[in-house]
Amino acid sequence: MTKHKYYTLDRIDKKNAVYNMIIGERSNGKTYAVLLKALKNFVETGGQVGIVRRWQEDIKGKRASSIFNALNENDEVSKITNGEYQGITYFSGRFFLCNYGEDGKPKYTENDCIGYAFALSDMEHNKSISYPKITIILFDEFLTKNLYLNDEFVLFMNTISTIVRKRTNVKIYMLGNTVSRYSPYFNEMGLNHIQDMKQGSIDIYRYGDSKLSVAVEYTDSNTTSKENNFYFAFNNPKLAMITGGAWEMDIYPHLPMKYKPKDIKLTYFIEFNDRLYQCEIIQIKDVTFTYIHSKTTEIKYPDTDLIYTMDYEPRMNYNRSIFKPINPIQERILWYFRTDRVFYQDNSVGDEINNYLKVCRG
Repeated sequence: MTKHKYYTLDRIDKKNAVYNMIIGERSNGKTYAVLLKALKNFVETGGQVGIVRRWQEDIKGKRASSIFNALNENDEVSKITNGEYQGITYFSGRFFLCNYGEDGKPKYTENDCIGYAFALSDMEHNKSISYPKITIILFDEFLTKNLYLNDEFVLFMNTISTIVRKRTNVKIYMLGNTVSRYSPYFNEMGLNHIQDMKQGSIDIYRYGDSKLSVAVEYTDSNTTSKENNFYFAFNNPKLAMITGGAWEMDIYPHLPMKYKPKDIKLTYFIEFNDRLYQCEIIQIKDVTFTYIHSKTTEIKYPDTDLIYTMDYEPRMNYNRSIFKPINPIQERILWYFRTDRVFYQDNSVGDEINNYLKVCRG
């Protein structure tokens, strides 16, 4: 497969999907490619772009003003507009094609508005406003290692609804760095195979007889074209996300000692992100800890075994959150997590359980 120095939309745009989810390493040109498409789209058709971020702080001041910096620095605006405009500036929630006066201040008119900025955390203020010219929506950095908003997927859908209204000519791009393999968007959108994708591949999801389609691209690594990768050559697996687009993963404590079946004092389970994990409380003489590993078979006694799951379950042997124990056994399990006596089969399992714990705390 031919490797480009920077990412382009060529392959995913050929899929003609409604939603286009692009996941890959940092600084490989994902955002640049969509912003360049938005600029060309405005010049050629007058169609505007809606730029979505999670937090209101991301669309204020210097952060918002810097969104189009790369295009400005590469003189893309002047090239594409044949010198009619010099750059793109930001003011009060909107982006404008502009020229600069002798005082260095941007000059523009209402007709130069190329797009709008939206924050999911502040969408109540935008519901009554119409955006009939927006034909491209860019949700940048939709993946995070930190907390998502409550009901974030619904907030995003409300944002789409506010922009799209009754139109059918809007394309949506969702861009994410490989910072975490867990995202509520994956489950809510029925994207069941993302964690198994190979770099350079594109999966297409369709939904019954509807016109809805989602293209997911796990971008190929641009390692061979990054001359400065030597800056990140330390023996740390987290850096593989920067240099090659591998999923970022922390290092978690592995099994500290071998144990026998007689050493297992309690078995419980965690269901999360369409995966099942078996958890065992181990005691060997005066040493005790809990060990978590993948389980590939069904739970044998689902009506009596203790099961943690984010699903709402009325049965008393189920609980949604480890941090909200409802009996002495669950309080004992919580003690292991609070005192750092939790060990994992591998870093992948540790990462999944860590994401589950974040959701519990949220």
